[in-house]
Amino acid sequence: MADSAATQEFDVLILGGGSAGYSVALRSIQLGFTVGLIEKEKVGGTCLHTGCIPTKAYLHSAELAENAREGAKYGINTTLDSIDLAAVRSYKDGIVAGKHKGLTGLLKMKKINVIEGEGRLVSQDTIEVNGTRYKGKNIVLATGSTSKTFGLEIGGRVLTSTEALNMDSLPKSAIVLGGGVIGVEFASVWKSFGVDVTIVEGLPSLVPNEDPAIIKVLERSFKKRGIKFNTGVFFEKVEQDDNGVKVSLANGKVLEADIVLVAVGRGPVTEGFGFEEQGITIDRGFVITNDRLHTGVGNIYAVGDIVPGLQLAHRGYQHGIFVAEEIAGQNPTIVEDINIPKVTFCEPEIASVGYTEPKAKEKFGDDQVEVSEYNLAGNGKSSILGTGGIIKMVRVKNGPIVGVHGVGGRIGEQIGEAQLIVNWEAYPEDVAQLVHAHPTQNESLGEAAMALAGKPLHG
Repeated sequence: MADSAATQEFDVLILGGGSAGYSVALRSIQLGFTVGLIEKEKVGGTCLHTGCIPTKAYLHSAELAENAREGAKYGINTTLDSIDLAAVRSYKDGIVAGKHKGLTGLLKMKKINVIEGEGRLVSQDTIEVNGTRYKGKNIVLATGSTSKTFGLEIGGRVLTSTEALNMDSLPKSAIVLGGGVIGVEFASVWKSFGVDVTIVEGLPSLVPNEDPAIIKVLERSFKKRGIKFNTGVFFEKVEQDDNGVKVSLANGKVLEADIVLVAVGRGPVTEGFGFEEQGITIDRGFVITNDRLHTGVGNIYAVGDIVPGLQLAHRGYQHGIFVAEEIAGQNPTIVEDINIPKVTFCEPEIASVGYTEPKAKEKFGDDQVEVSEYNLAGNGKSSILGTGGIIKMVRVKNGPIVGVHGVGGRIGEQIGEAQLIVNWEAYPEDVAQLVHAHPTQNESLGEAAMALAGKPLHG
């Protein structure tokens, strides 16, 4: 590694080795650039170590618990003996360790210079790490996000998702502050593990960014599962002692439980890196860029969770690829948030891409939007799996499908075709002609499109 006397120089120097940062690195290497990737902890970032991968491992264990409980319904006489949370955690740790090993091996094989330590932007083309200076002809900021806490002190019985993933024993009861993606996923896992769960969400509904039809199904399913929720009410204070936690709500209600999960979203990590000193615009902690992810300062770009918008690993990947290709002068297609697929892995799962019905009406006009809803009750595979739910499609009148939304067991797996439909601006008439294999849940997309094209088959 270079010492401060001889500054090492790269074509592309990246601050942060999470999903967005390492994607810039991998694509830049493919394009023939020299790359420096600075990371203070482990490459892979939140997604691999404390986000997507570990939470989905827990959700898989939760699904197995539910299957064991319900086996008799399907003629298989299983019973659920117990949940060994320490063993669930160690299964999760094994998955994470394997993926981390694979990623570090890939970066090494591609000859990406991984620089360990905390970096700070000291000029428009230089980042200092532990007293050593590195120059980048192009610099990419990818410092990621962390759990928001609303000023609550984390510790003891008050946890964020990070601490919740490292518990060794299950609480009897839990209060989840926040009914967005993280909140409903944890509530779902804990309920499957036999925990008494209550969600508190300040906005009028759970998963408030989803289409109203999807929200309705999810809330009904959660009620049926015995997950309690208070919506349209904010919490005012959280108190803990040796026996438990108390959460006081703005409407005067007081909830009590063993633990509280603070799942009120994630905020950007941008403080203390010297960004503002170099003239970069920061707003509420986010790095402000143009639509081509350039900060307006020198050759400095920003990617991933520090750029306002959806905080998703796959958006980070796409940002990373985009910036590498932008630096190479390839004029890549802008990554638009509206067309990024989203999956919430609670039970039932939610999948969505494109405009919800209200957002489509706002953009195209009330009388210019048509929708179809296909009920999974008519889908053979869904009935076999024992799930209900819906697929909803939103189209512009005489135009393309601009939104696909689904809720139901395993429905997240259908997001692939859904995002191709929306991103390729397919018309319902186009999709209706495609053959969807029977019996699969995938057929439900074909059925929704056929209905929207005016020729429903099983609807």
